[in-house]
Amino acid sequence: MALRTNHKCDSYFLTPVQHNPGKPLFVFLPGMDETGKDLIKLQTKGLEAEFDVRCFIIPPDDLNDWNLLAEDVIQLLQAEFVTVPERSVYLCGESFGGCLALQLIMTCPDLFDRLILVNPASSFAKVPWLDLGSFLLPLTPQWLYDLSSFTALPFLAQLTRVSFPGLRYLLQSVQSAPKKTAERRLVLMREFRADVEKLRSFYQPVLLIAGQHDHLLPSVAEVHRLAKFFPHAQTVTLPHSGHTCLVESEVQLAQILRETQFYEPF
Repeated sequence: MALRTNHKCDSYFLTPVQHNPGKPLFVFLPGMDETGKDLIKLQTKGLEAEFDVRCFIIPPDDLNDWNLLAEDVIQLLQAEFVTVPERSVYLCGESFGGCLALQLIMTCPDLFDRLILVNPASSFAKVPWLDLGSFLLPLTPQWLYDLSSFTALPFLAQLTRVSFPGLRYLLQSVQSAPKKTAERRLVLMREFRADVEKLRSFYQPVLLIAGQHDHLLPSVAEVHRLAKFFPHAQTVTLPHSGHTCLVESEVQLAQILRETQFYEPF
């Protein structure tokens, strides 16, 4: 992919624990509000044993579209390859990050060896109240937007399955996005559409994970829908989990990858 030389990349890769250059690169694309290091460390816990983990951080004031966000990820990956070339890249997107992951494989599929989606927000437009909310948010006063960070928690998480520190990190993350940024990212999710033919041409292994009790998005139905398009896909339904399943105490992405044999030990 040819990068636009006039586009400055303000996003960056966070290494949550430590560099592990002898392992495959694992690129984690978090949800739309997740810039907190503590929350990301919780979500990617255990992955560092088998991967060199990078988490894509979008600045809170970044209003770029899907194409430019994908370009940022590719630009950061190219910088990684300068240091350690020719290694496998696992791409993992959660919620908003799931849409970005789909955008990336539609843009530059040969760059990624495996794809993992966790409760992808590609179903956003199918939820009437979310779709309507994306239109109404610009009309919402700031005080009500601030209050919504508390009222949103039961929709985001199965609260009884999240530790107290996890709830604190999650709340901090939800509160981190300025209203203007939240408005923009809701519009991006509302307008996101996956090119089915491009998904059909992605022959690398794909793992689709959904929480059975996702009260925000119809994630179980969505991962089964997406699985029909990918030539080599498997689905996992977490029977007790909500939307932010990777924050739950009993869920660890590294364990899911082992149990599904989605990667070979290195």
